[in-house]
Amino acid sequence: MYLKKTYRKKSGRTYLVIAQKYRNPKTNTSTDRTVKSLGYLDELEKEYDDPIAHFQEVARQMTEEEKAKKKLTLSINMDEELEPGSDDRKNLGYAAILKIYHQLGLHRFFNNKARSEEFKFNTNSIMLLLVVSRLMSPGSKKKAFEEKERYFERFNFSLVDMYRALSQFSKVARDCQRYLHEKVVDKYGSNTETIYYDVTNFYFEIDKADDMRKFGKSKEHRHNPLVQMGLAMDADGVPLHYELFPGNKLDKETFRSVIGEVRKNYDTGRIVVVADMGVITGDNIYYLTGGKNRNGYVFSFSIRGGTEVFKEYVLDQAGYVGSHGKPATEDDEFKIKSRRIAREINVTMRSGKTAQKIVYEKQVVFWAAKYDKKAKAEREELVKKAFALVADPRKYSRATSYGAAKYVKNLEFDKKTGEVLQSKKRPIFDEEKLTQEELFDGYYAIVTSELDMSDQQIIDTYKGLWEIEETFKITKGTIEARPVYVSREERISAHFLTCFIALVIIRLIQKLTDRRYSPERIVQCLNKISCSNEQDNLYLFNYRSEISDDIGSALGLDFTRKRLQLGEIKKIIGNCKK
Repeated sequence: MYLKKTYRKKSGRTYLVIAQKYRNPKTNTSTDRTVKSLGYLDELEKEYDDPIAHFQEVARQMTEEEKAKKKLTLSINMDEELEPGSDDRKNLGYAAILKIYHQLGLHRFFNNKARSEEFKFNTNSIMLLLVVSRLMSPGSKKKAFEEKERYFERFNFSLVDMYRALSQFSKVARDCQRYLHEKVVDKYGSNTETIYYDVTNFYFEIDKADDMRKFGKSKEHRHNPLVQMGLAMDADGVPLHYELFPGNKLDKETFRSVIGEVRKNYDTGRIVVVADMGVITGDNIYYLTGGKNRNGYVFSFSIRGGTEVFKEYVLDQAGYVGSHGKPATEDDEFKIKSRRIAREINVTMRSGKTAQKIVYEKQVVFWAAKYDKKAKAEREELVKKAFALVADPRKYSRATSYGAAKYVKNLEFDKKTGEVLQSKKRPIFDEEKLTQEELFDGYYAIVTSELDMSDQQIIDTYKGLWEIEETFKITKGTIEARPVYVSREERISAHFLTCFIALVIIRLIQKLTDRRYSPERIVQCLNKISCSNEQDNLYLFNYRSEISDDIGSALGLDFTRKRLQLGEIKKIIGNCKK
């Protein structure tokens, strides 16, 4: 505490107060707050010989008294034993998740949605536990329930209540996504001029498919029933909207449903969608740009799957510019060229018939030495496997020969079992296939409707797609969205809503800390901000780092204290909910 002097222009007098530095948890800014008002200096001079010196001493004594109140004397019995079954370690790092959860107004959303329902359990409390657990200690719903005492929260519901709540979460999933986006825009801002889109799938360790979980092309090359997820993300890397599809749904068939929802209900204005070649079809391009639509796209484009004319354009070295803006040479590590072109696409009309439409687009082709080396290194293992497959086909199946089989001629698989079939023709290595593929190592192509965008802008825009790919890695890794421990469709839907909310929160923590830390490091840090009950209502912490300081600073949370009393911890938690 200190003596603060304020000169007031209107009266021409100086006013004295005893003030204290204070950090506002809502704005995370440091300010002064008045502890005691003293009065005008000229009036105080009538009572004290030197009021400045007097009240400076008063402020010092008040500071010492406050410090003394914070000092506790602990009596420690070195022979004291733990009670049988002791496990009182608690976590406070989840306060960061709690704060964003409440800043996004999710507590209001779930409470409001439950008002007209007949059930009595608290869906907001259940969702909070599911989201916190999904980030801090991912696992089954049962595991989340069993670990609920780990946090300074009153989770007053049963495991049965938790499972019953999943039906309600499935019911409000789409509304929740729209609500979340509105709150993200309001609280943190969102750049939706560019929308990134990708598709992944999640396997289920079951043998039989059902209406939702169907056999399809697994991203992990597993022969299990799948659920497809299409995800749209804003330019800041924050998830916008997702939809679930049966596992046999093709990537390109999910595009218009997800992007259509974003266009109609997310108040985005004109958008440019960035996606990989898996969704590039005439129908999807026309959906964005045709008729009255004026949206755009930046898509990767398959060179090996392109026309012979396009392949010739890629391999023709004329027009390539090197790293220094001059015509490319063999010594350049990077080269690029582009052209504007009118291209015919096939579009399915409302009648069901196919019509040809013209799109005017820019094609950007580039080559990088590092991509060339990477392609050759990745293929090396496949080629080795292909030779082994030729030598002894019986050792392999469709699944175990994945990727290598394309380099082998005369290879047939049993449609049901996936085993290699014996045929009159012996499998041989396809040298011609290898030679053709090597021609295009290191080359990439991007096509876009944005004719006036520079080549570098186009590449930089497309590079942002790694954010959504990383998001899927986070989903499958950090928050362990799989394996999914529920089987009914509505519960599967609720599970992925929980994962989606967790993703939004972890991405926002990254955004608030200027993307200095990966989701893995953030979660690891929050888990380490834990404490043990030292005595009575006193808790001892033993972790502090640059990350915990930055997260605390970004969210107005103090993670620097070595000891906190239970009342202080409850105050921190209470402030997170304001």
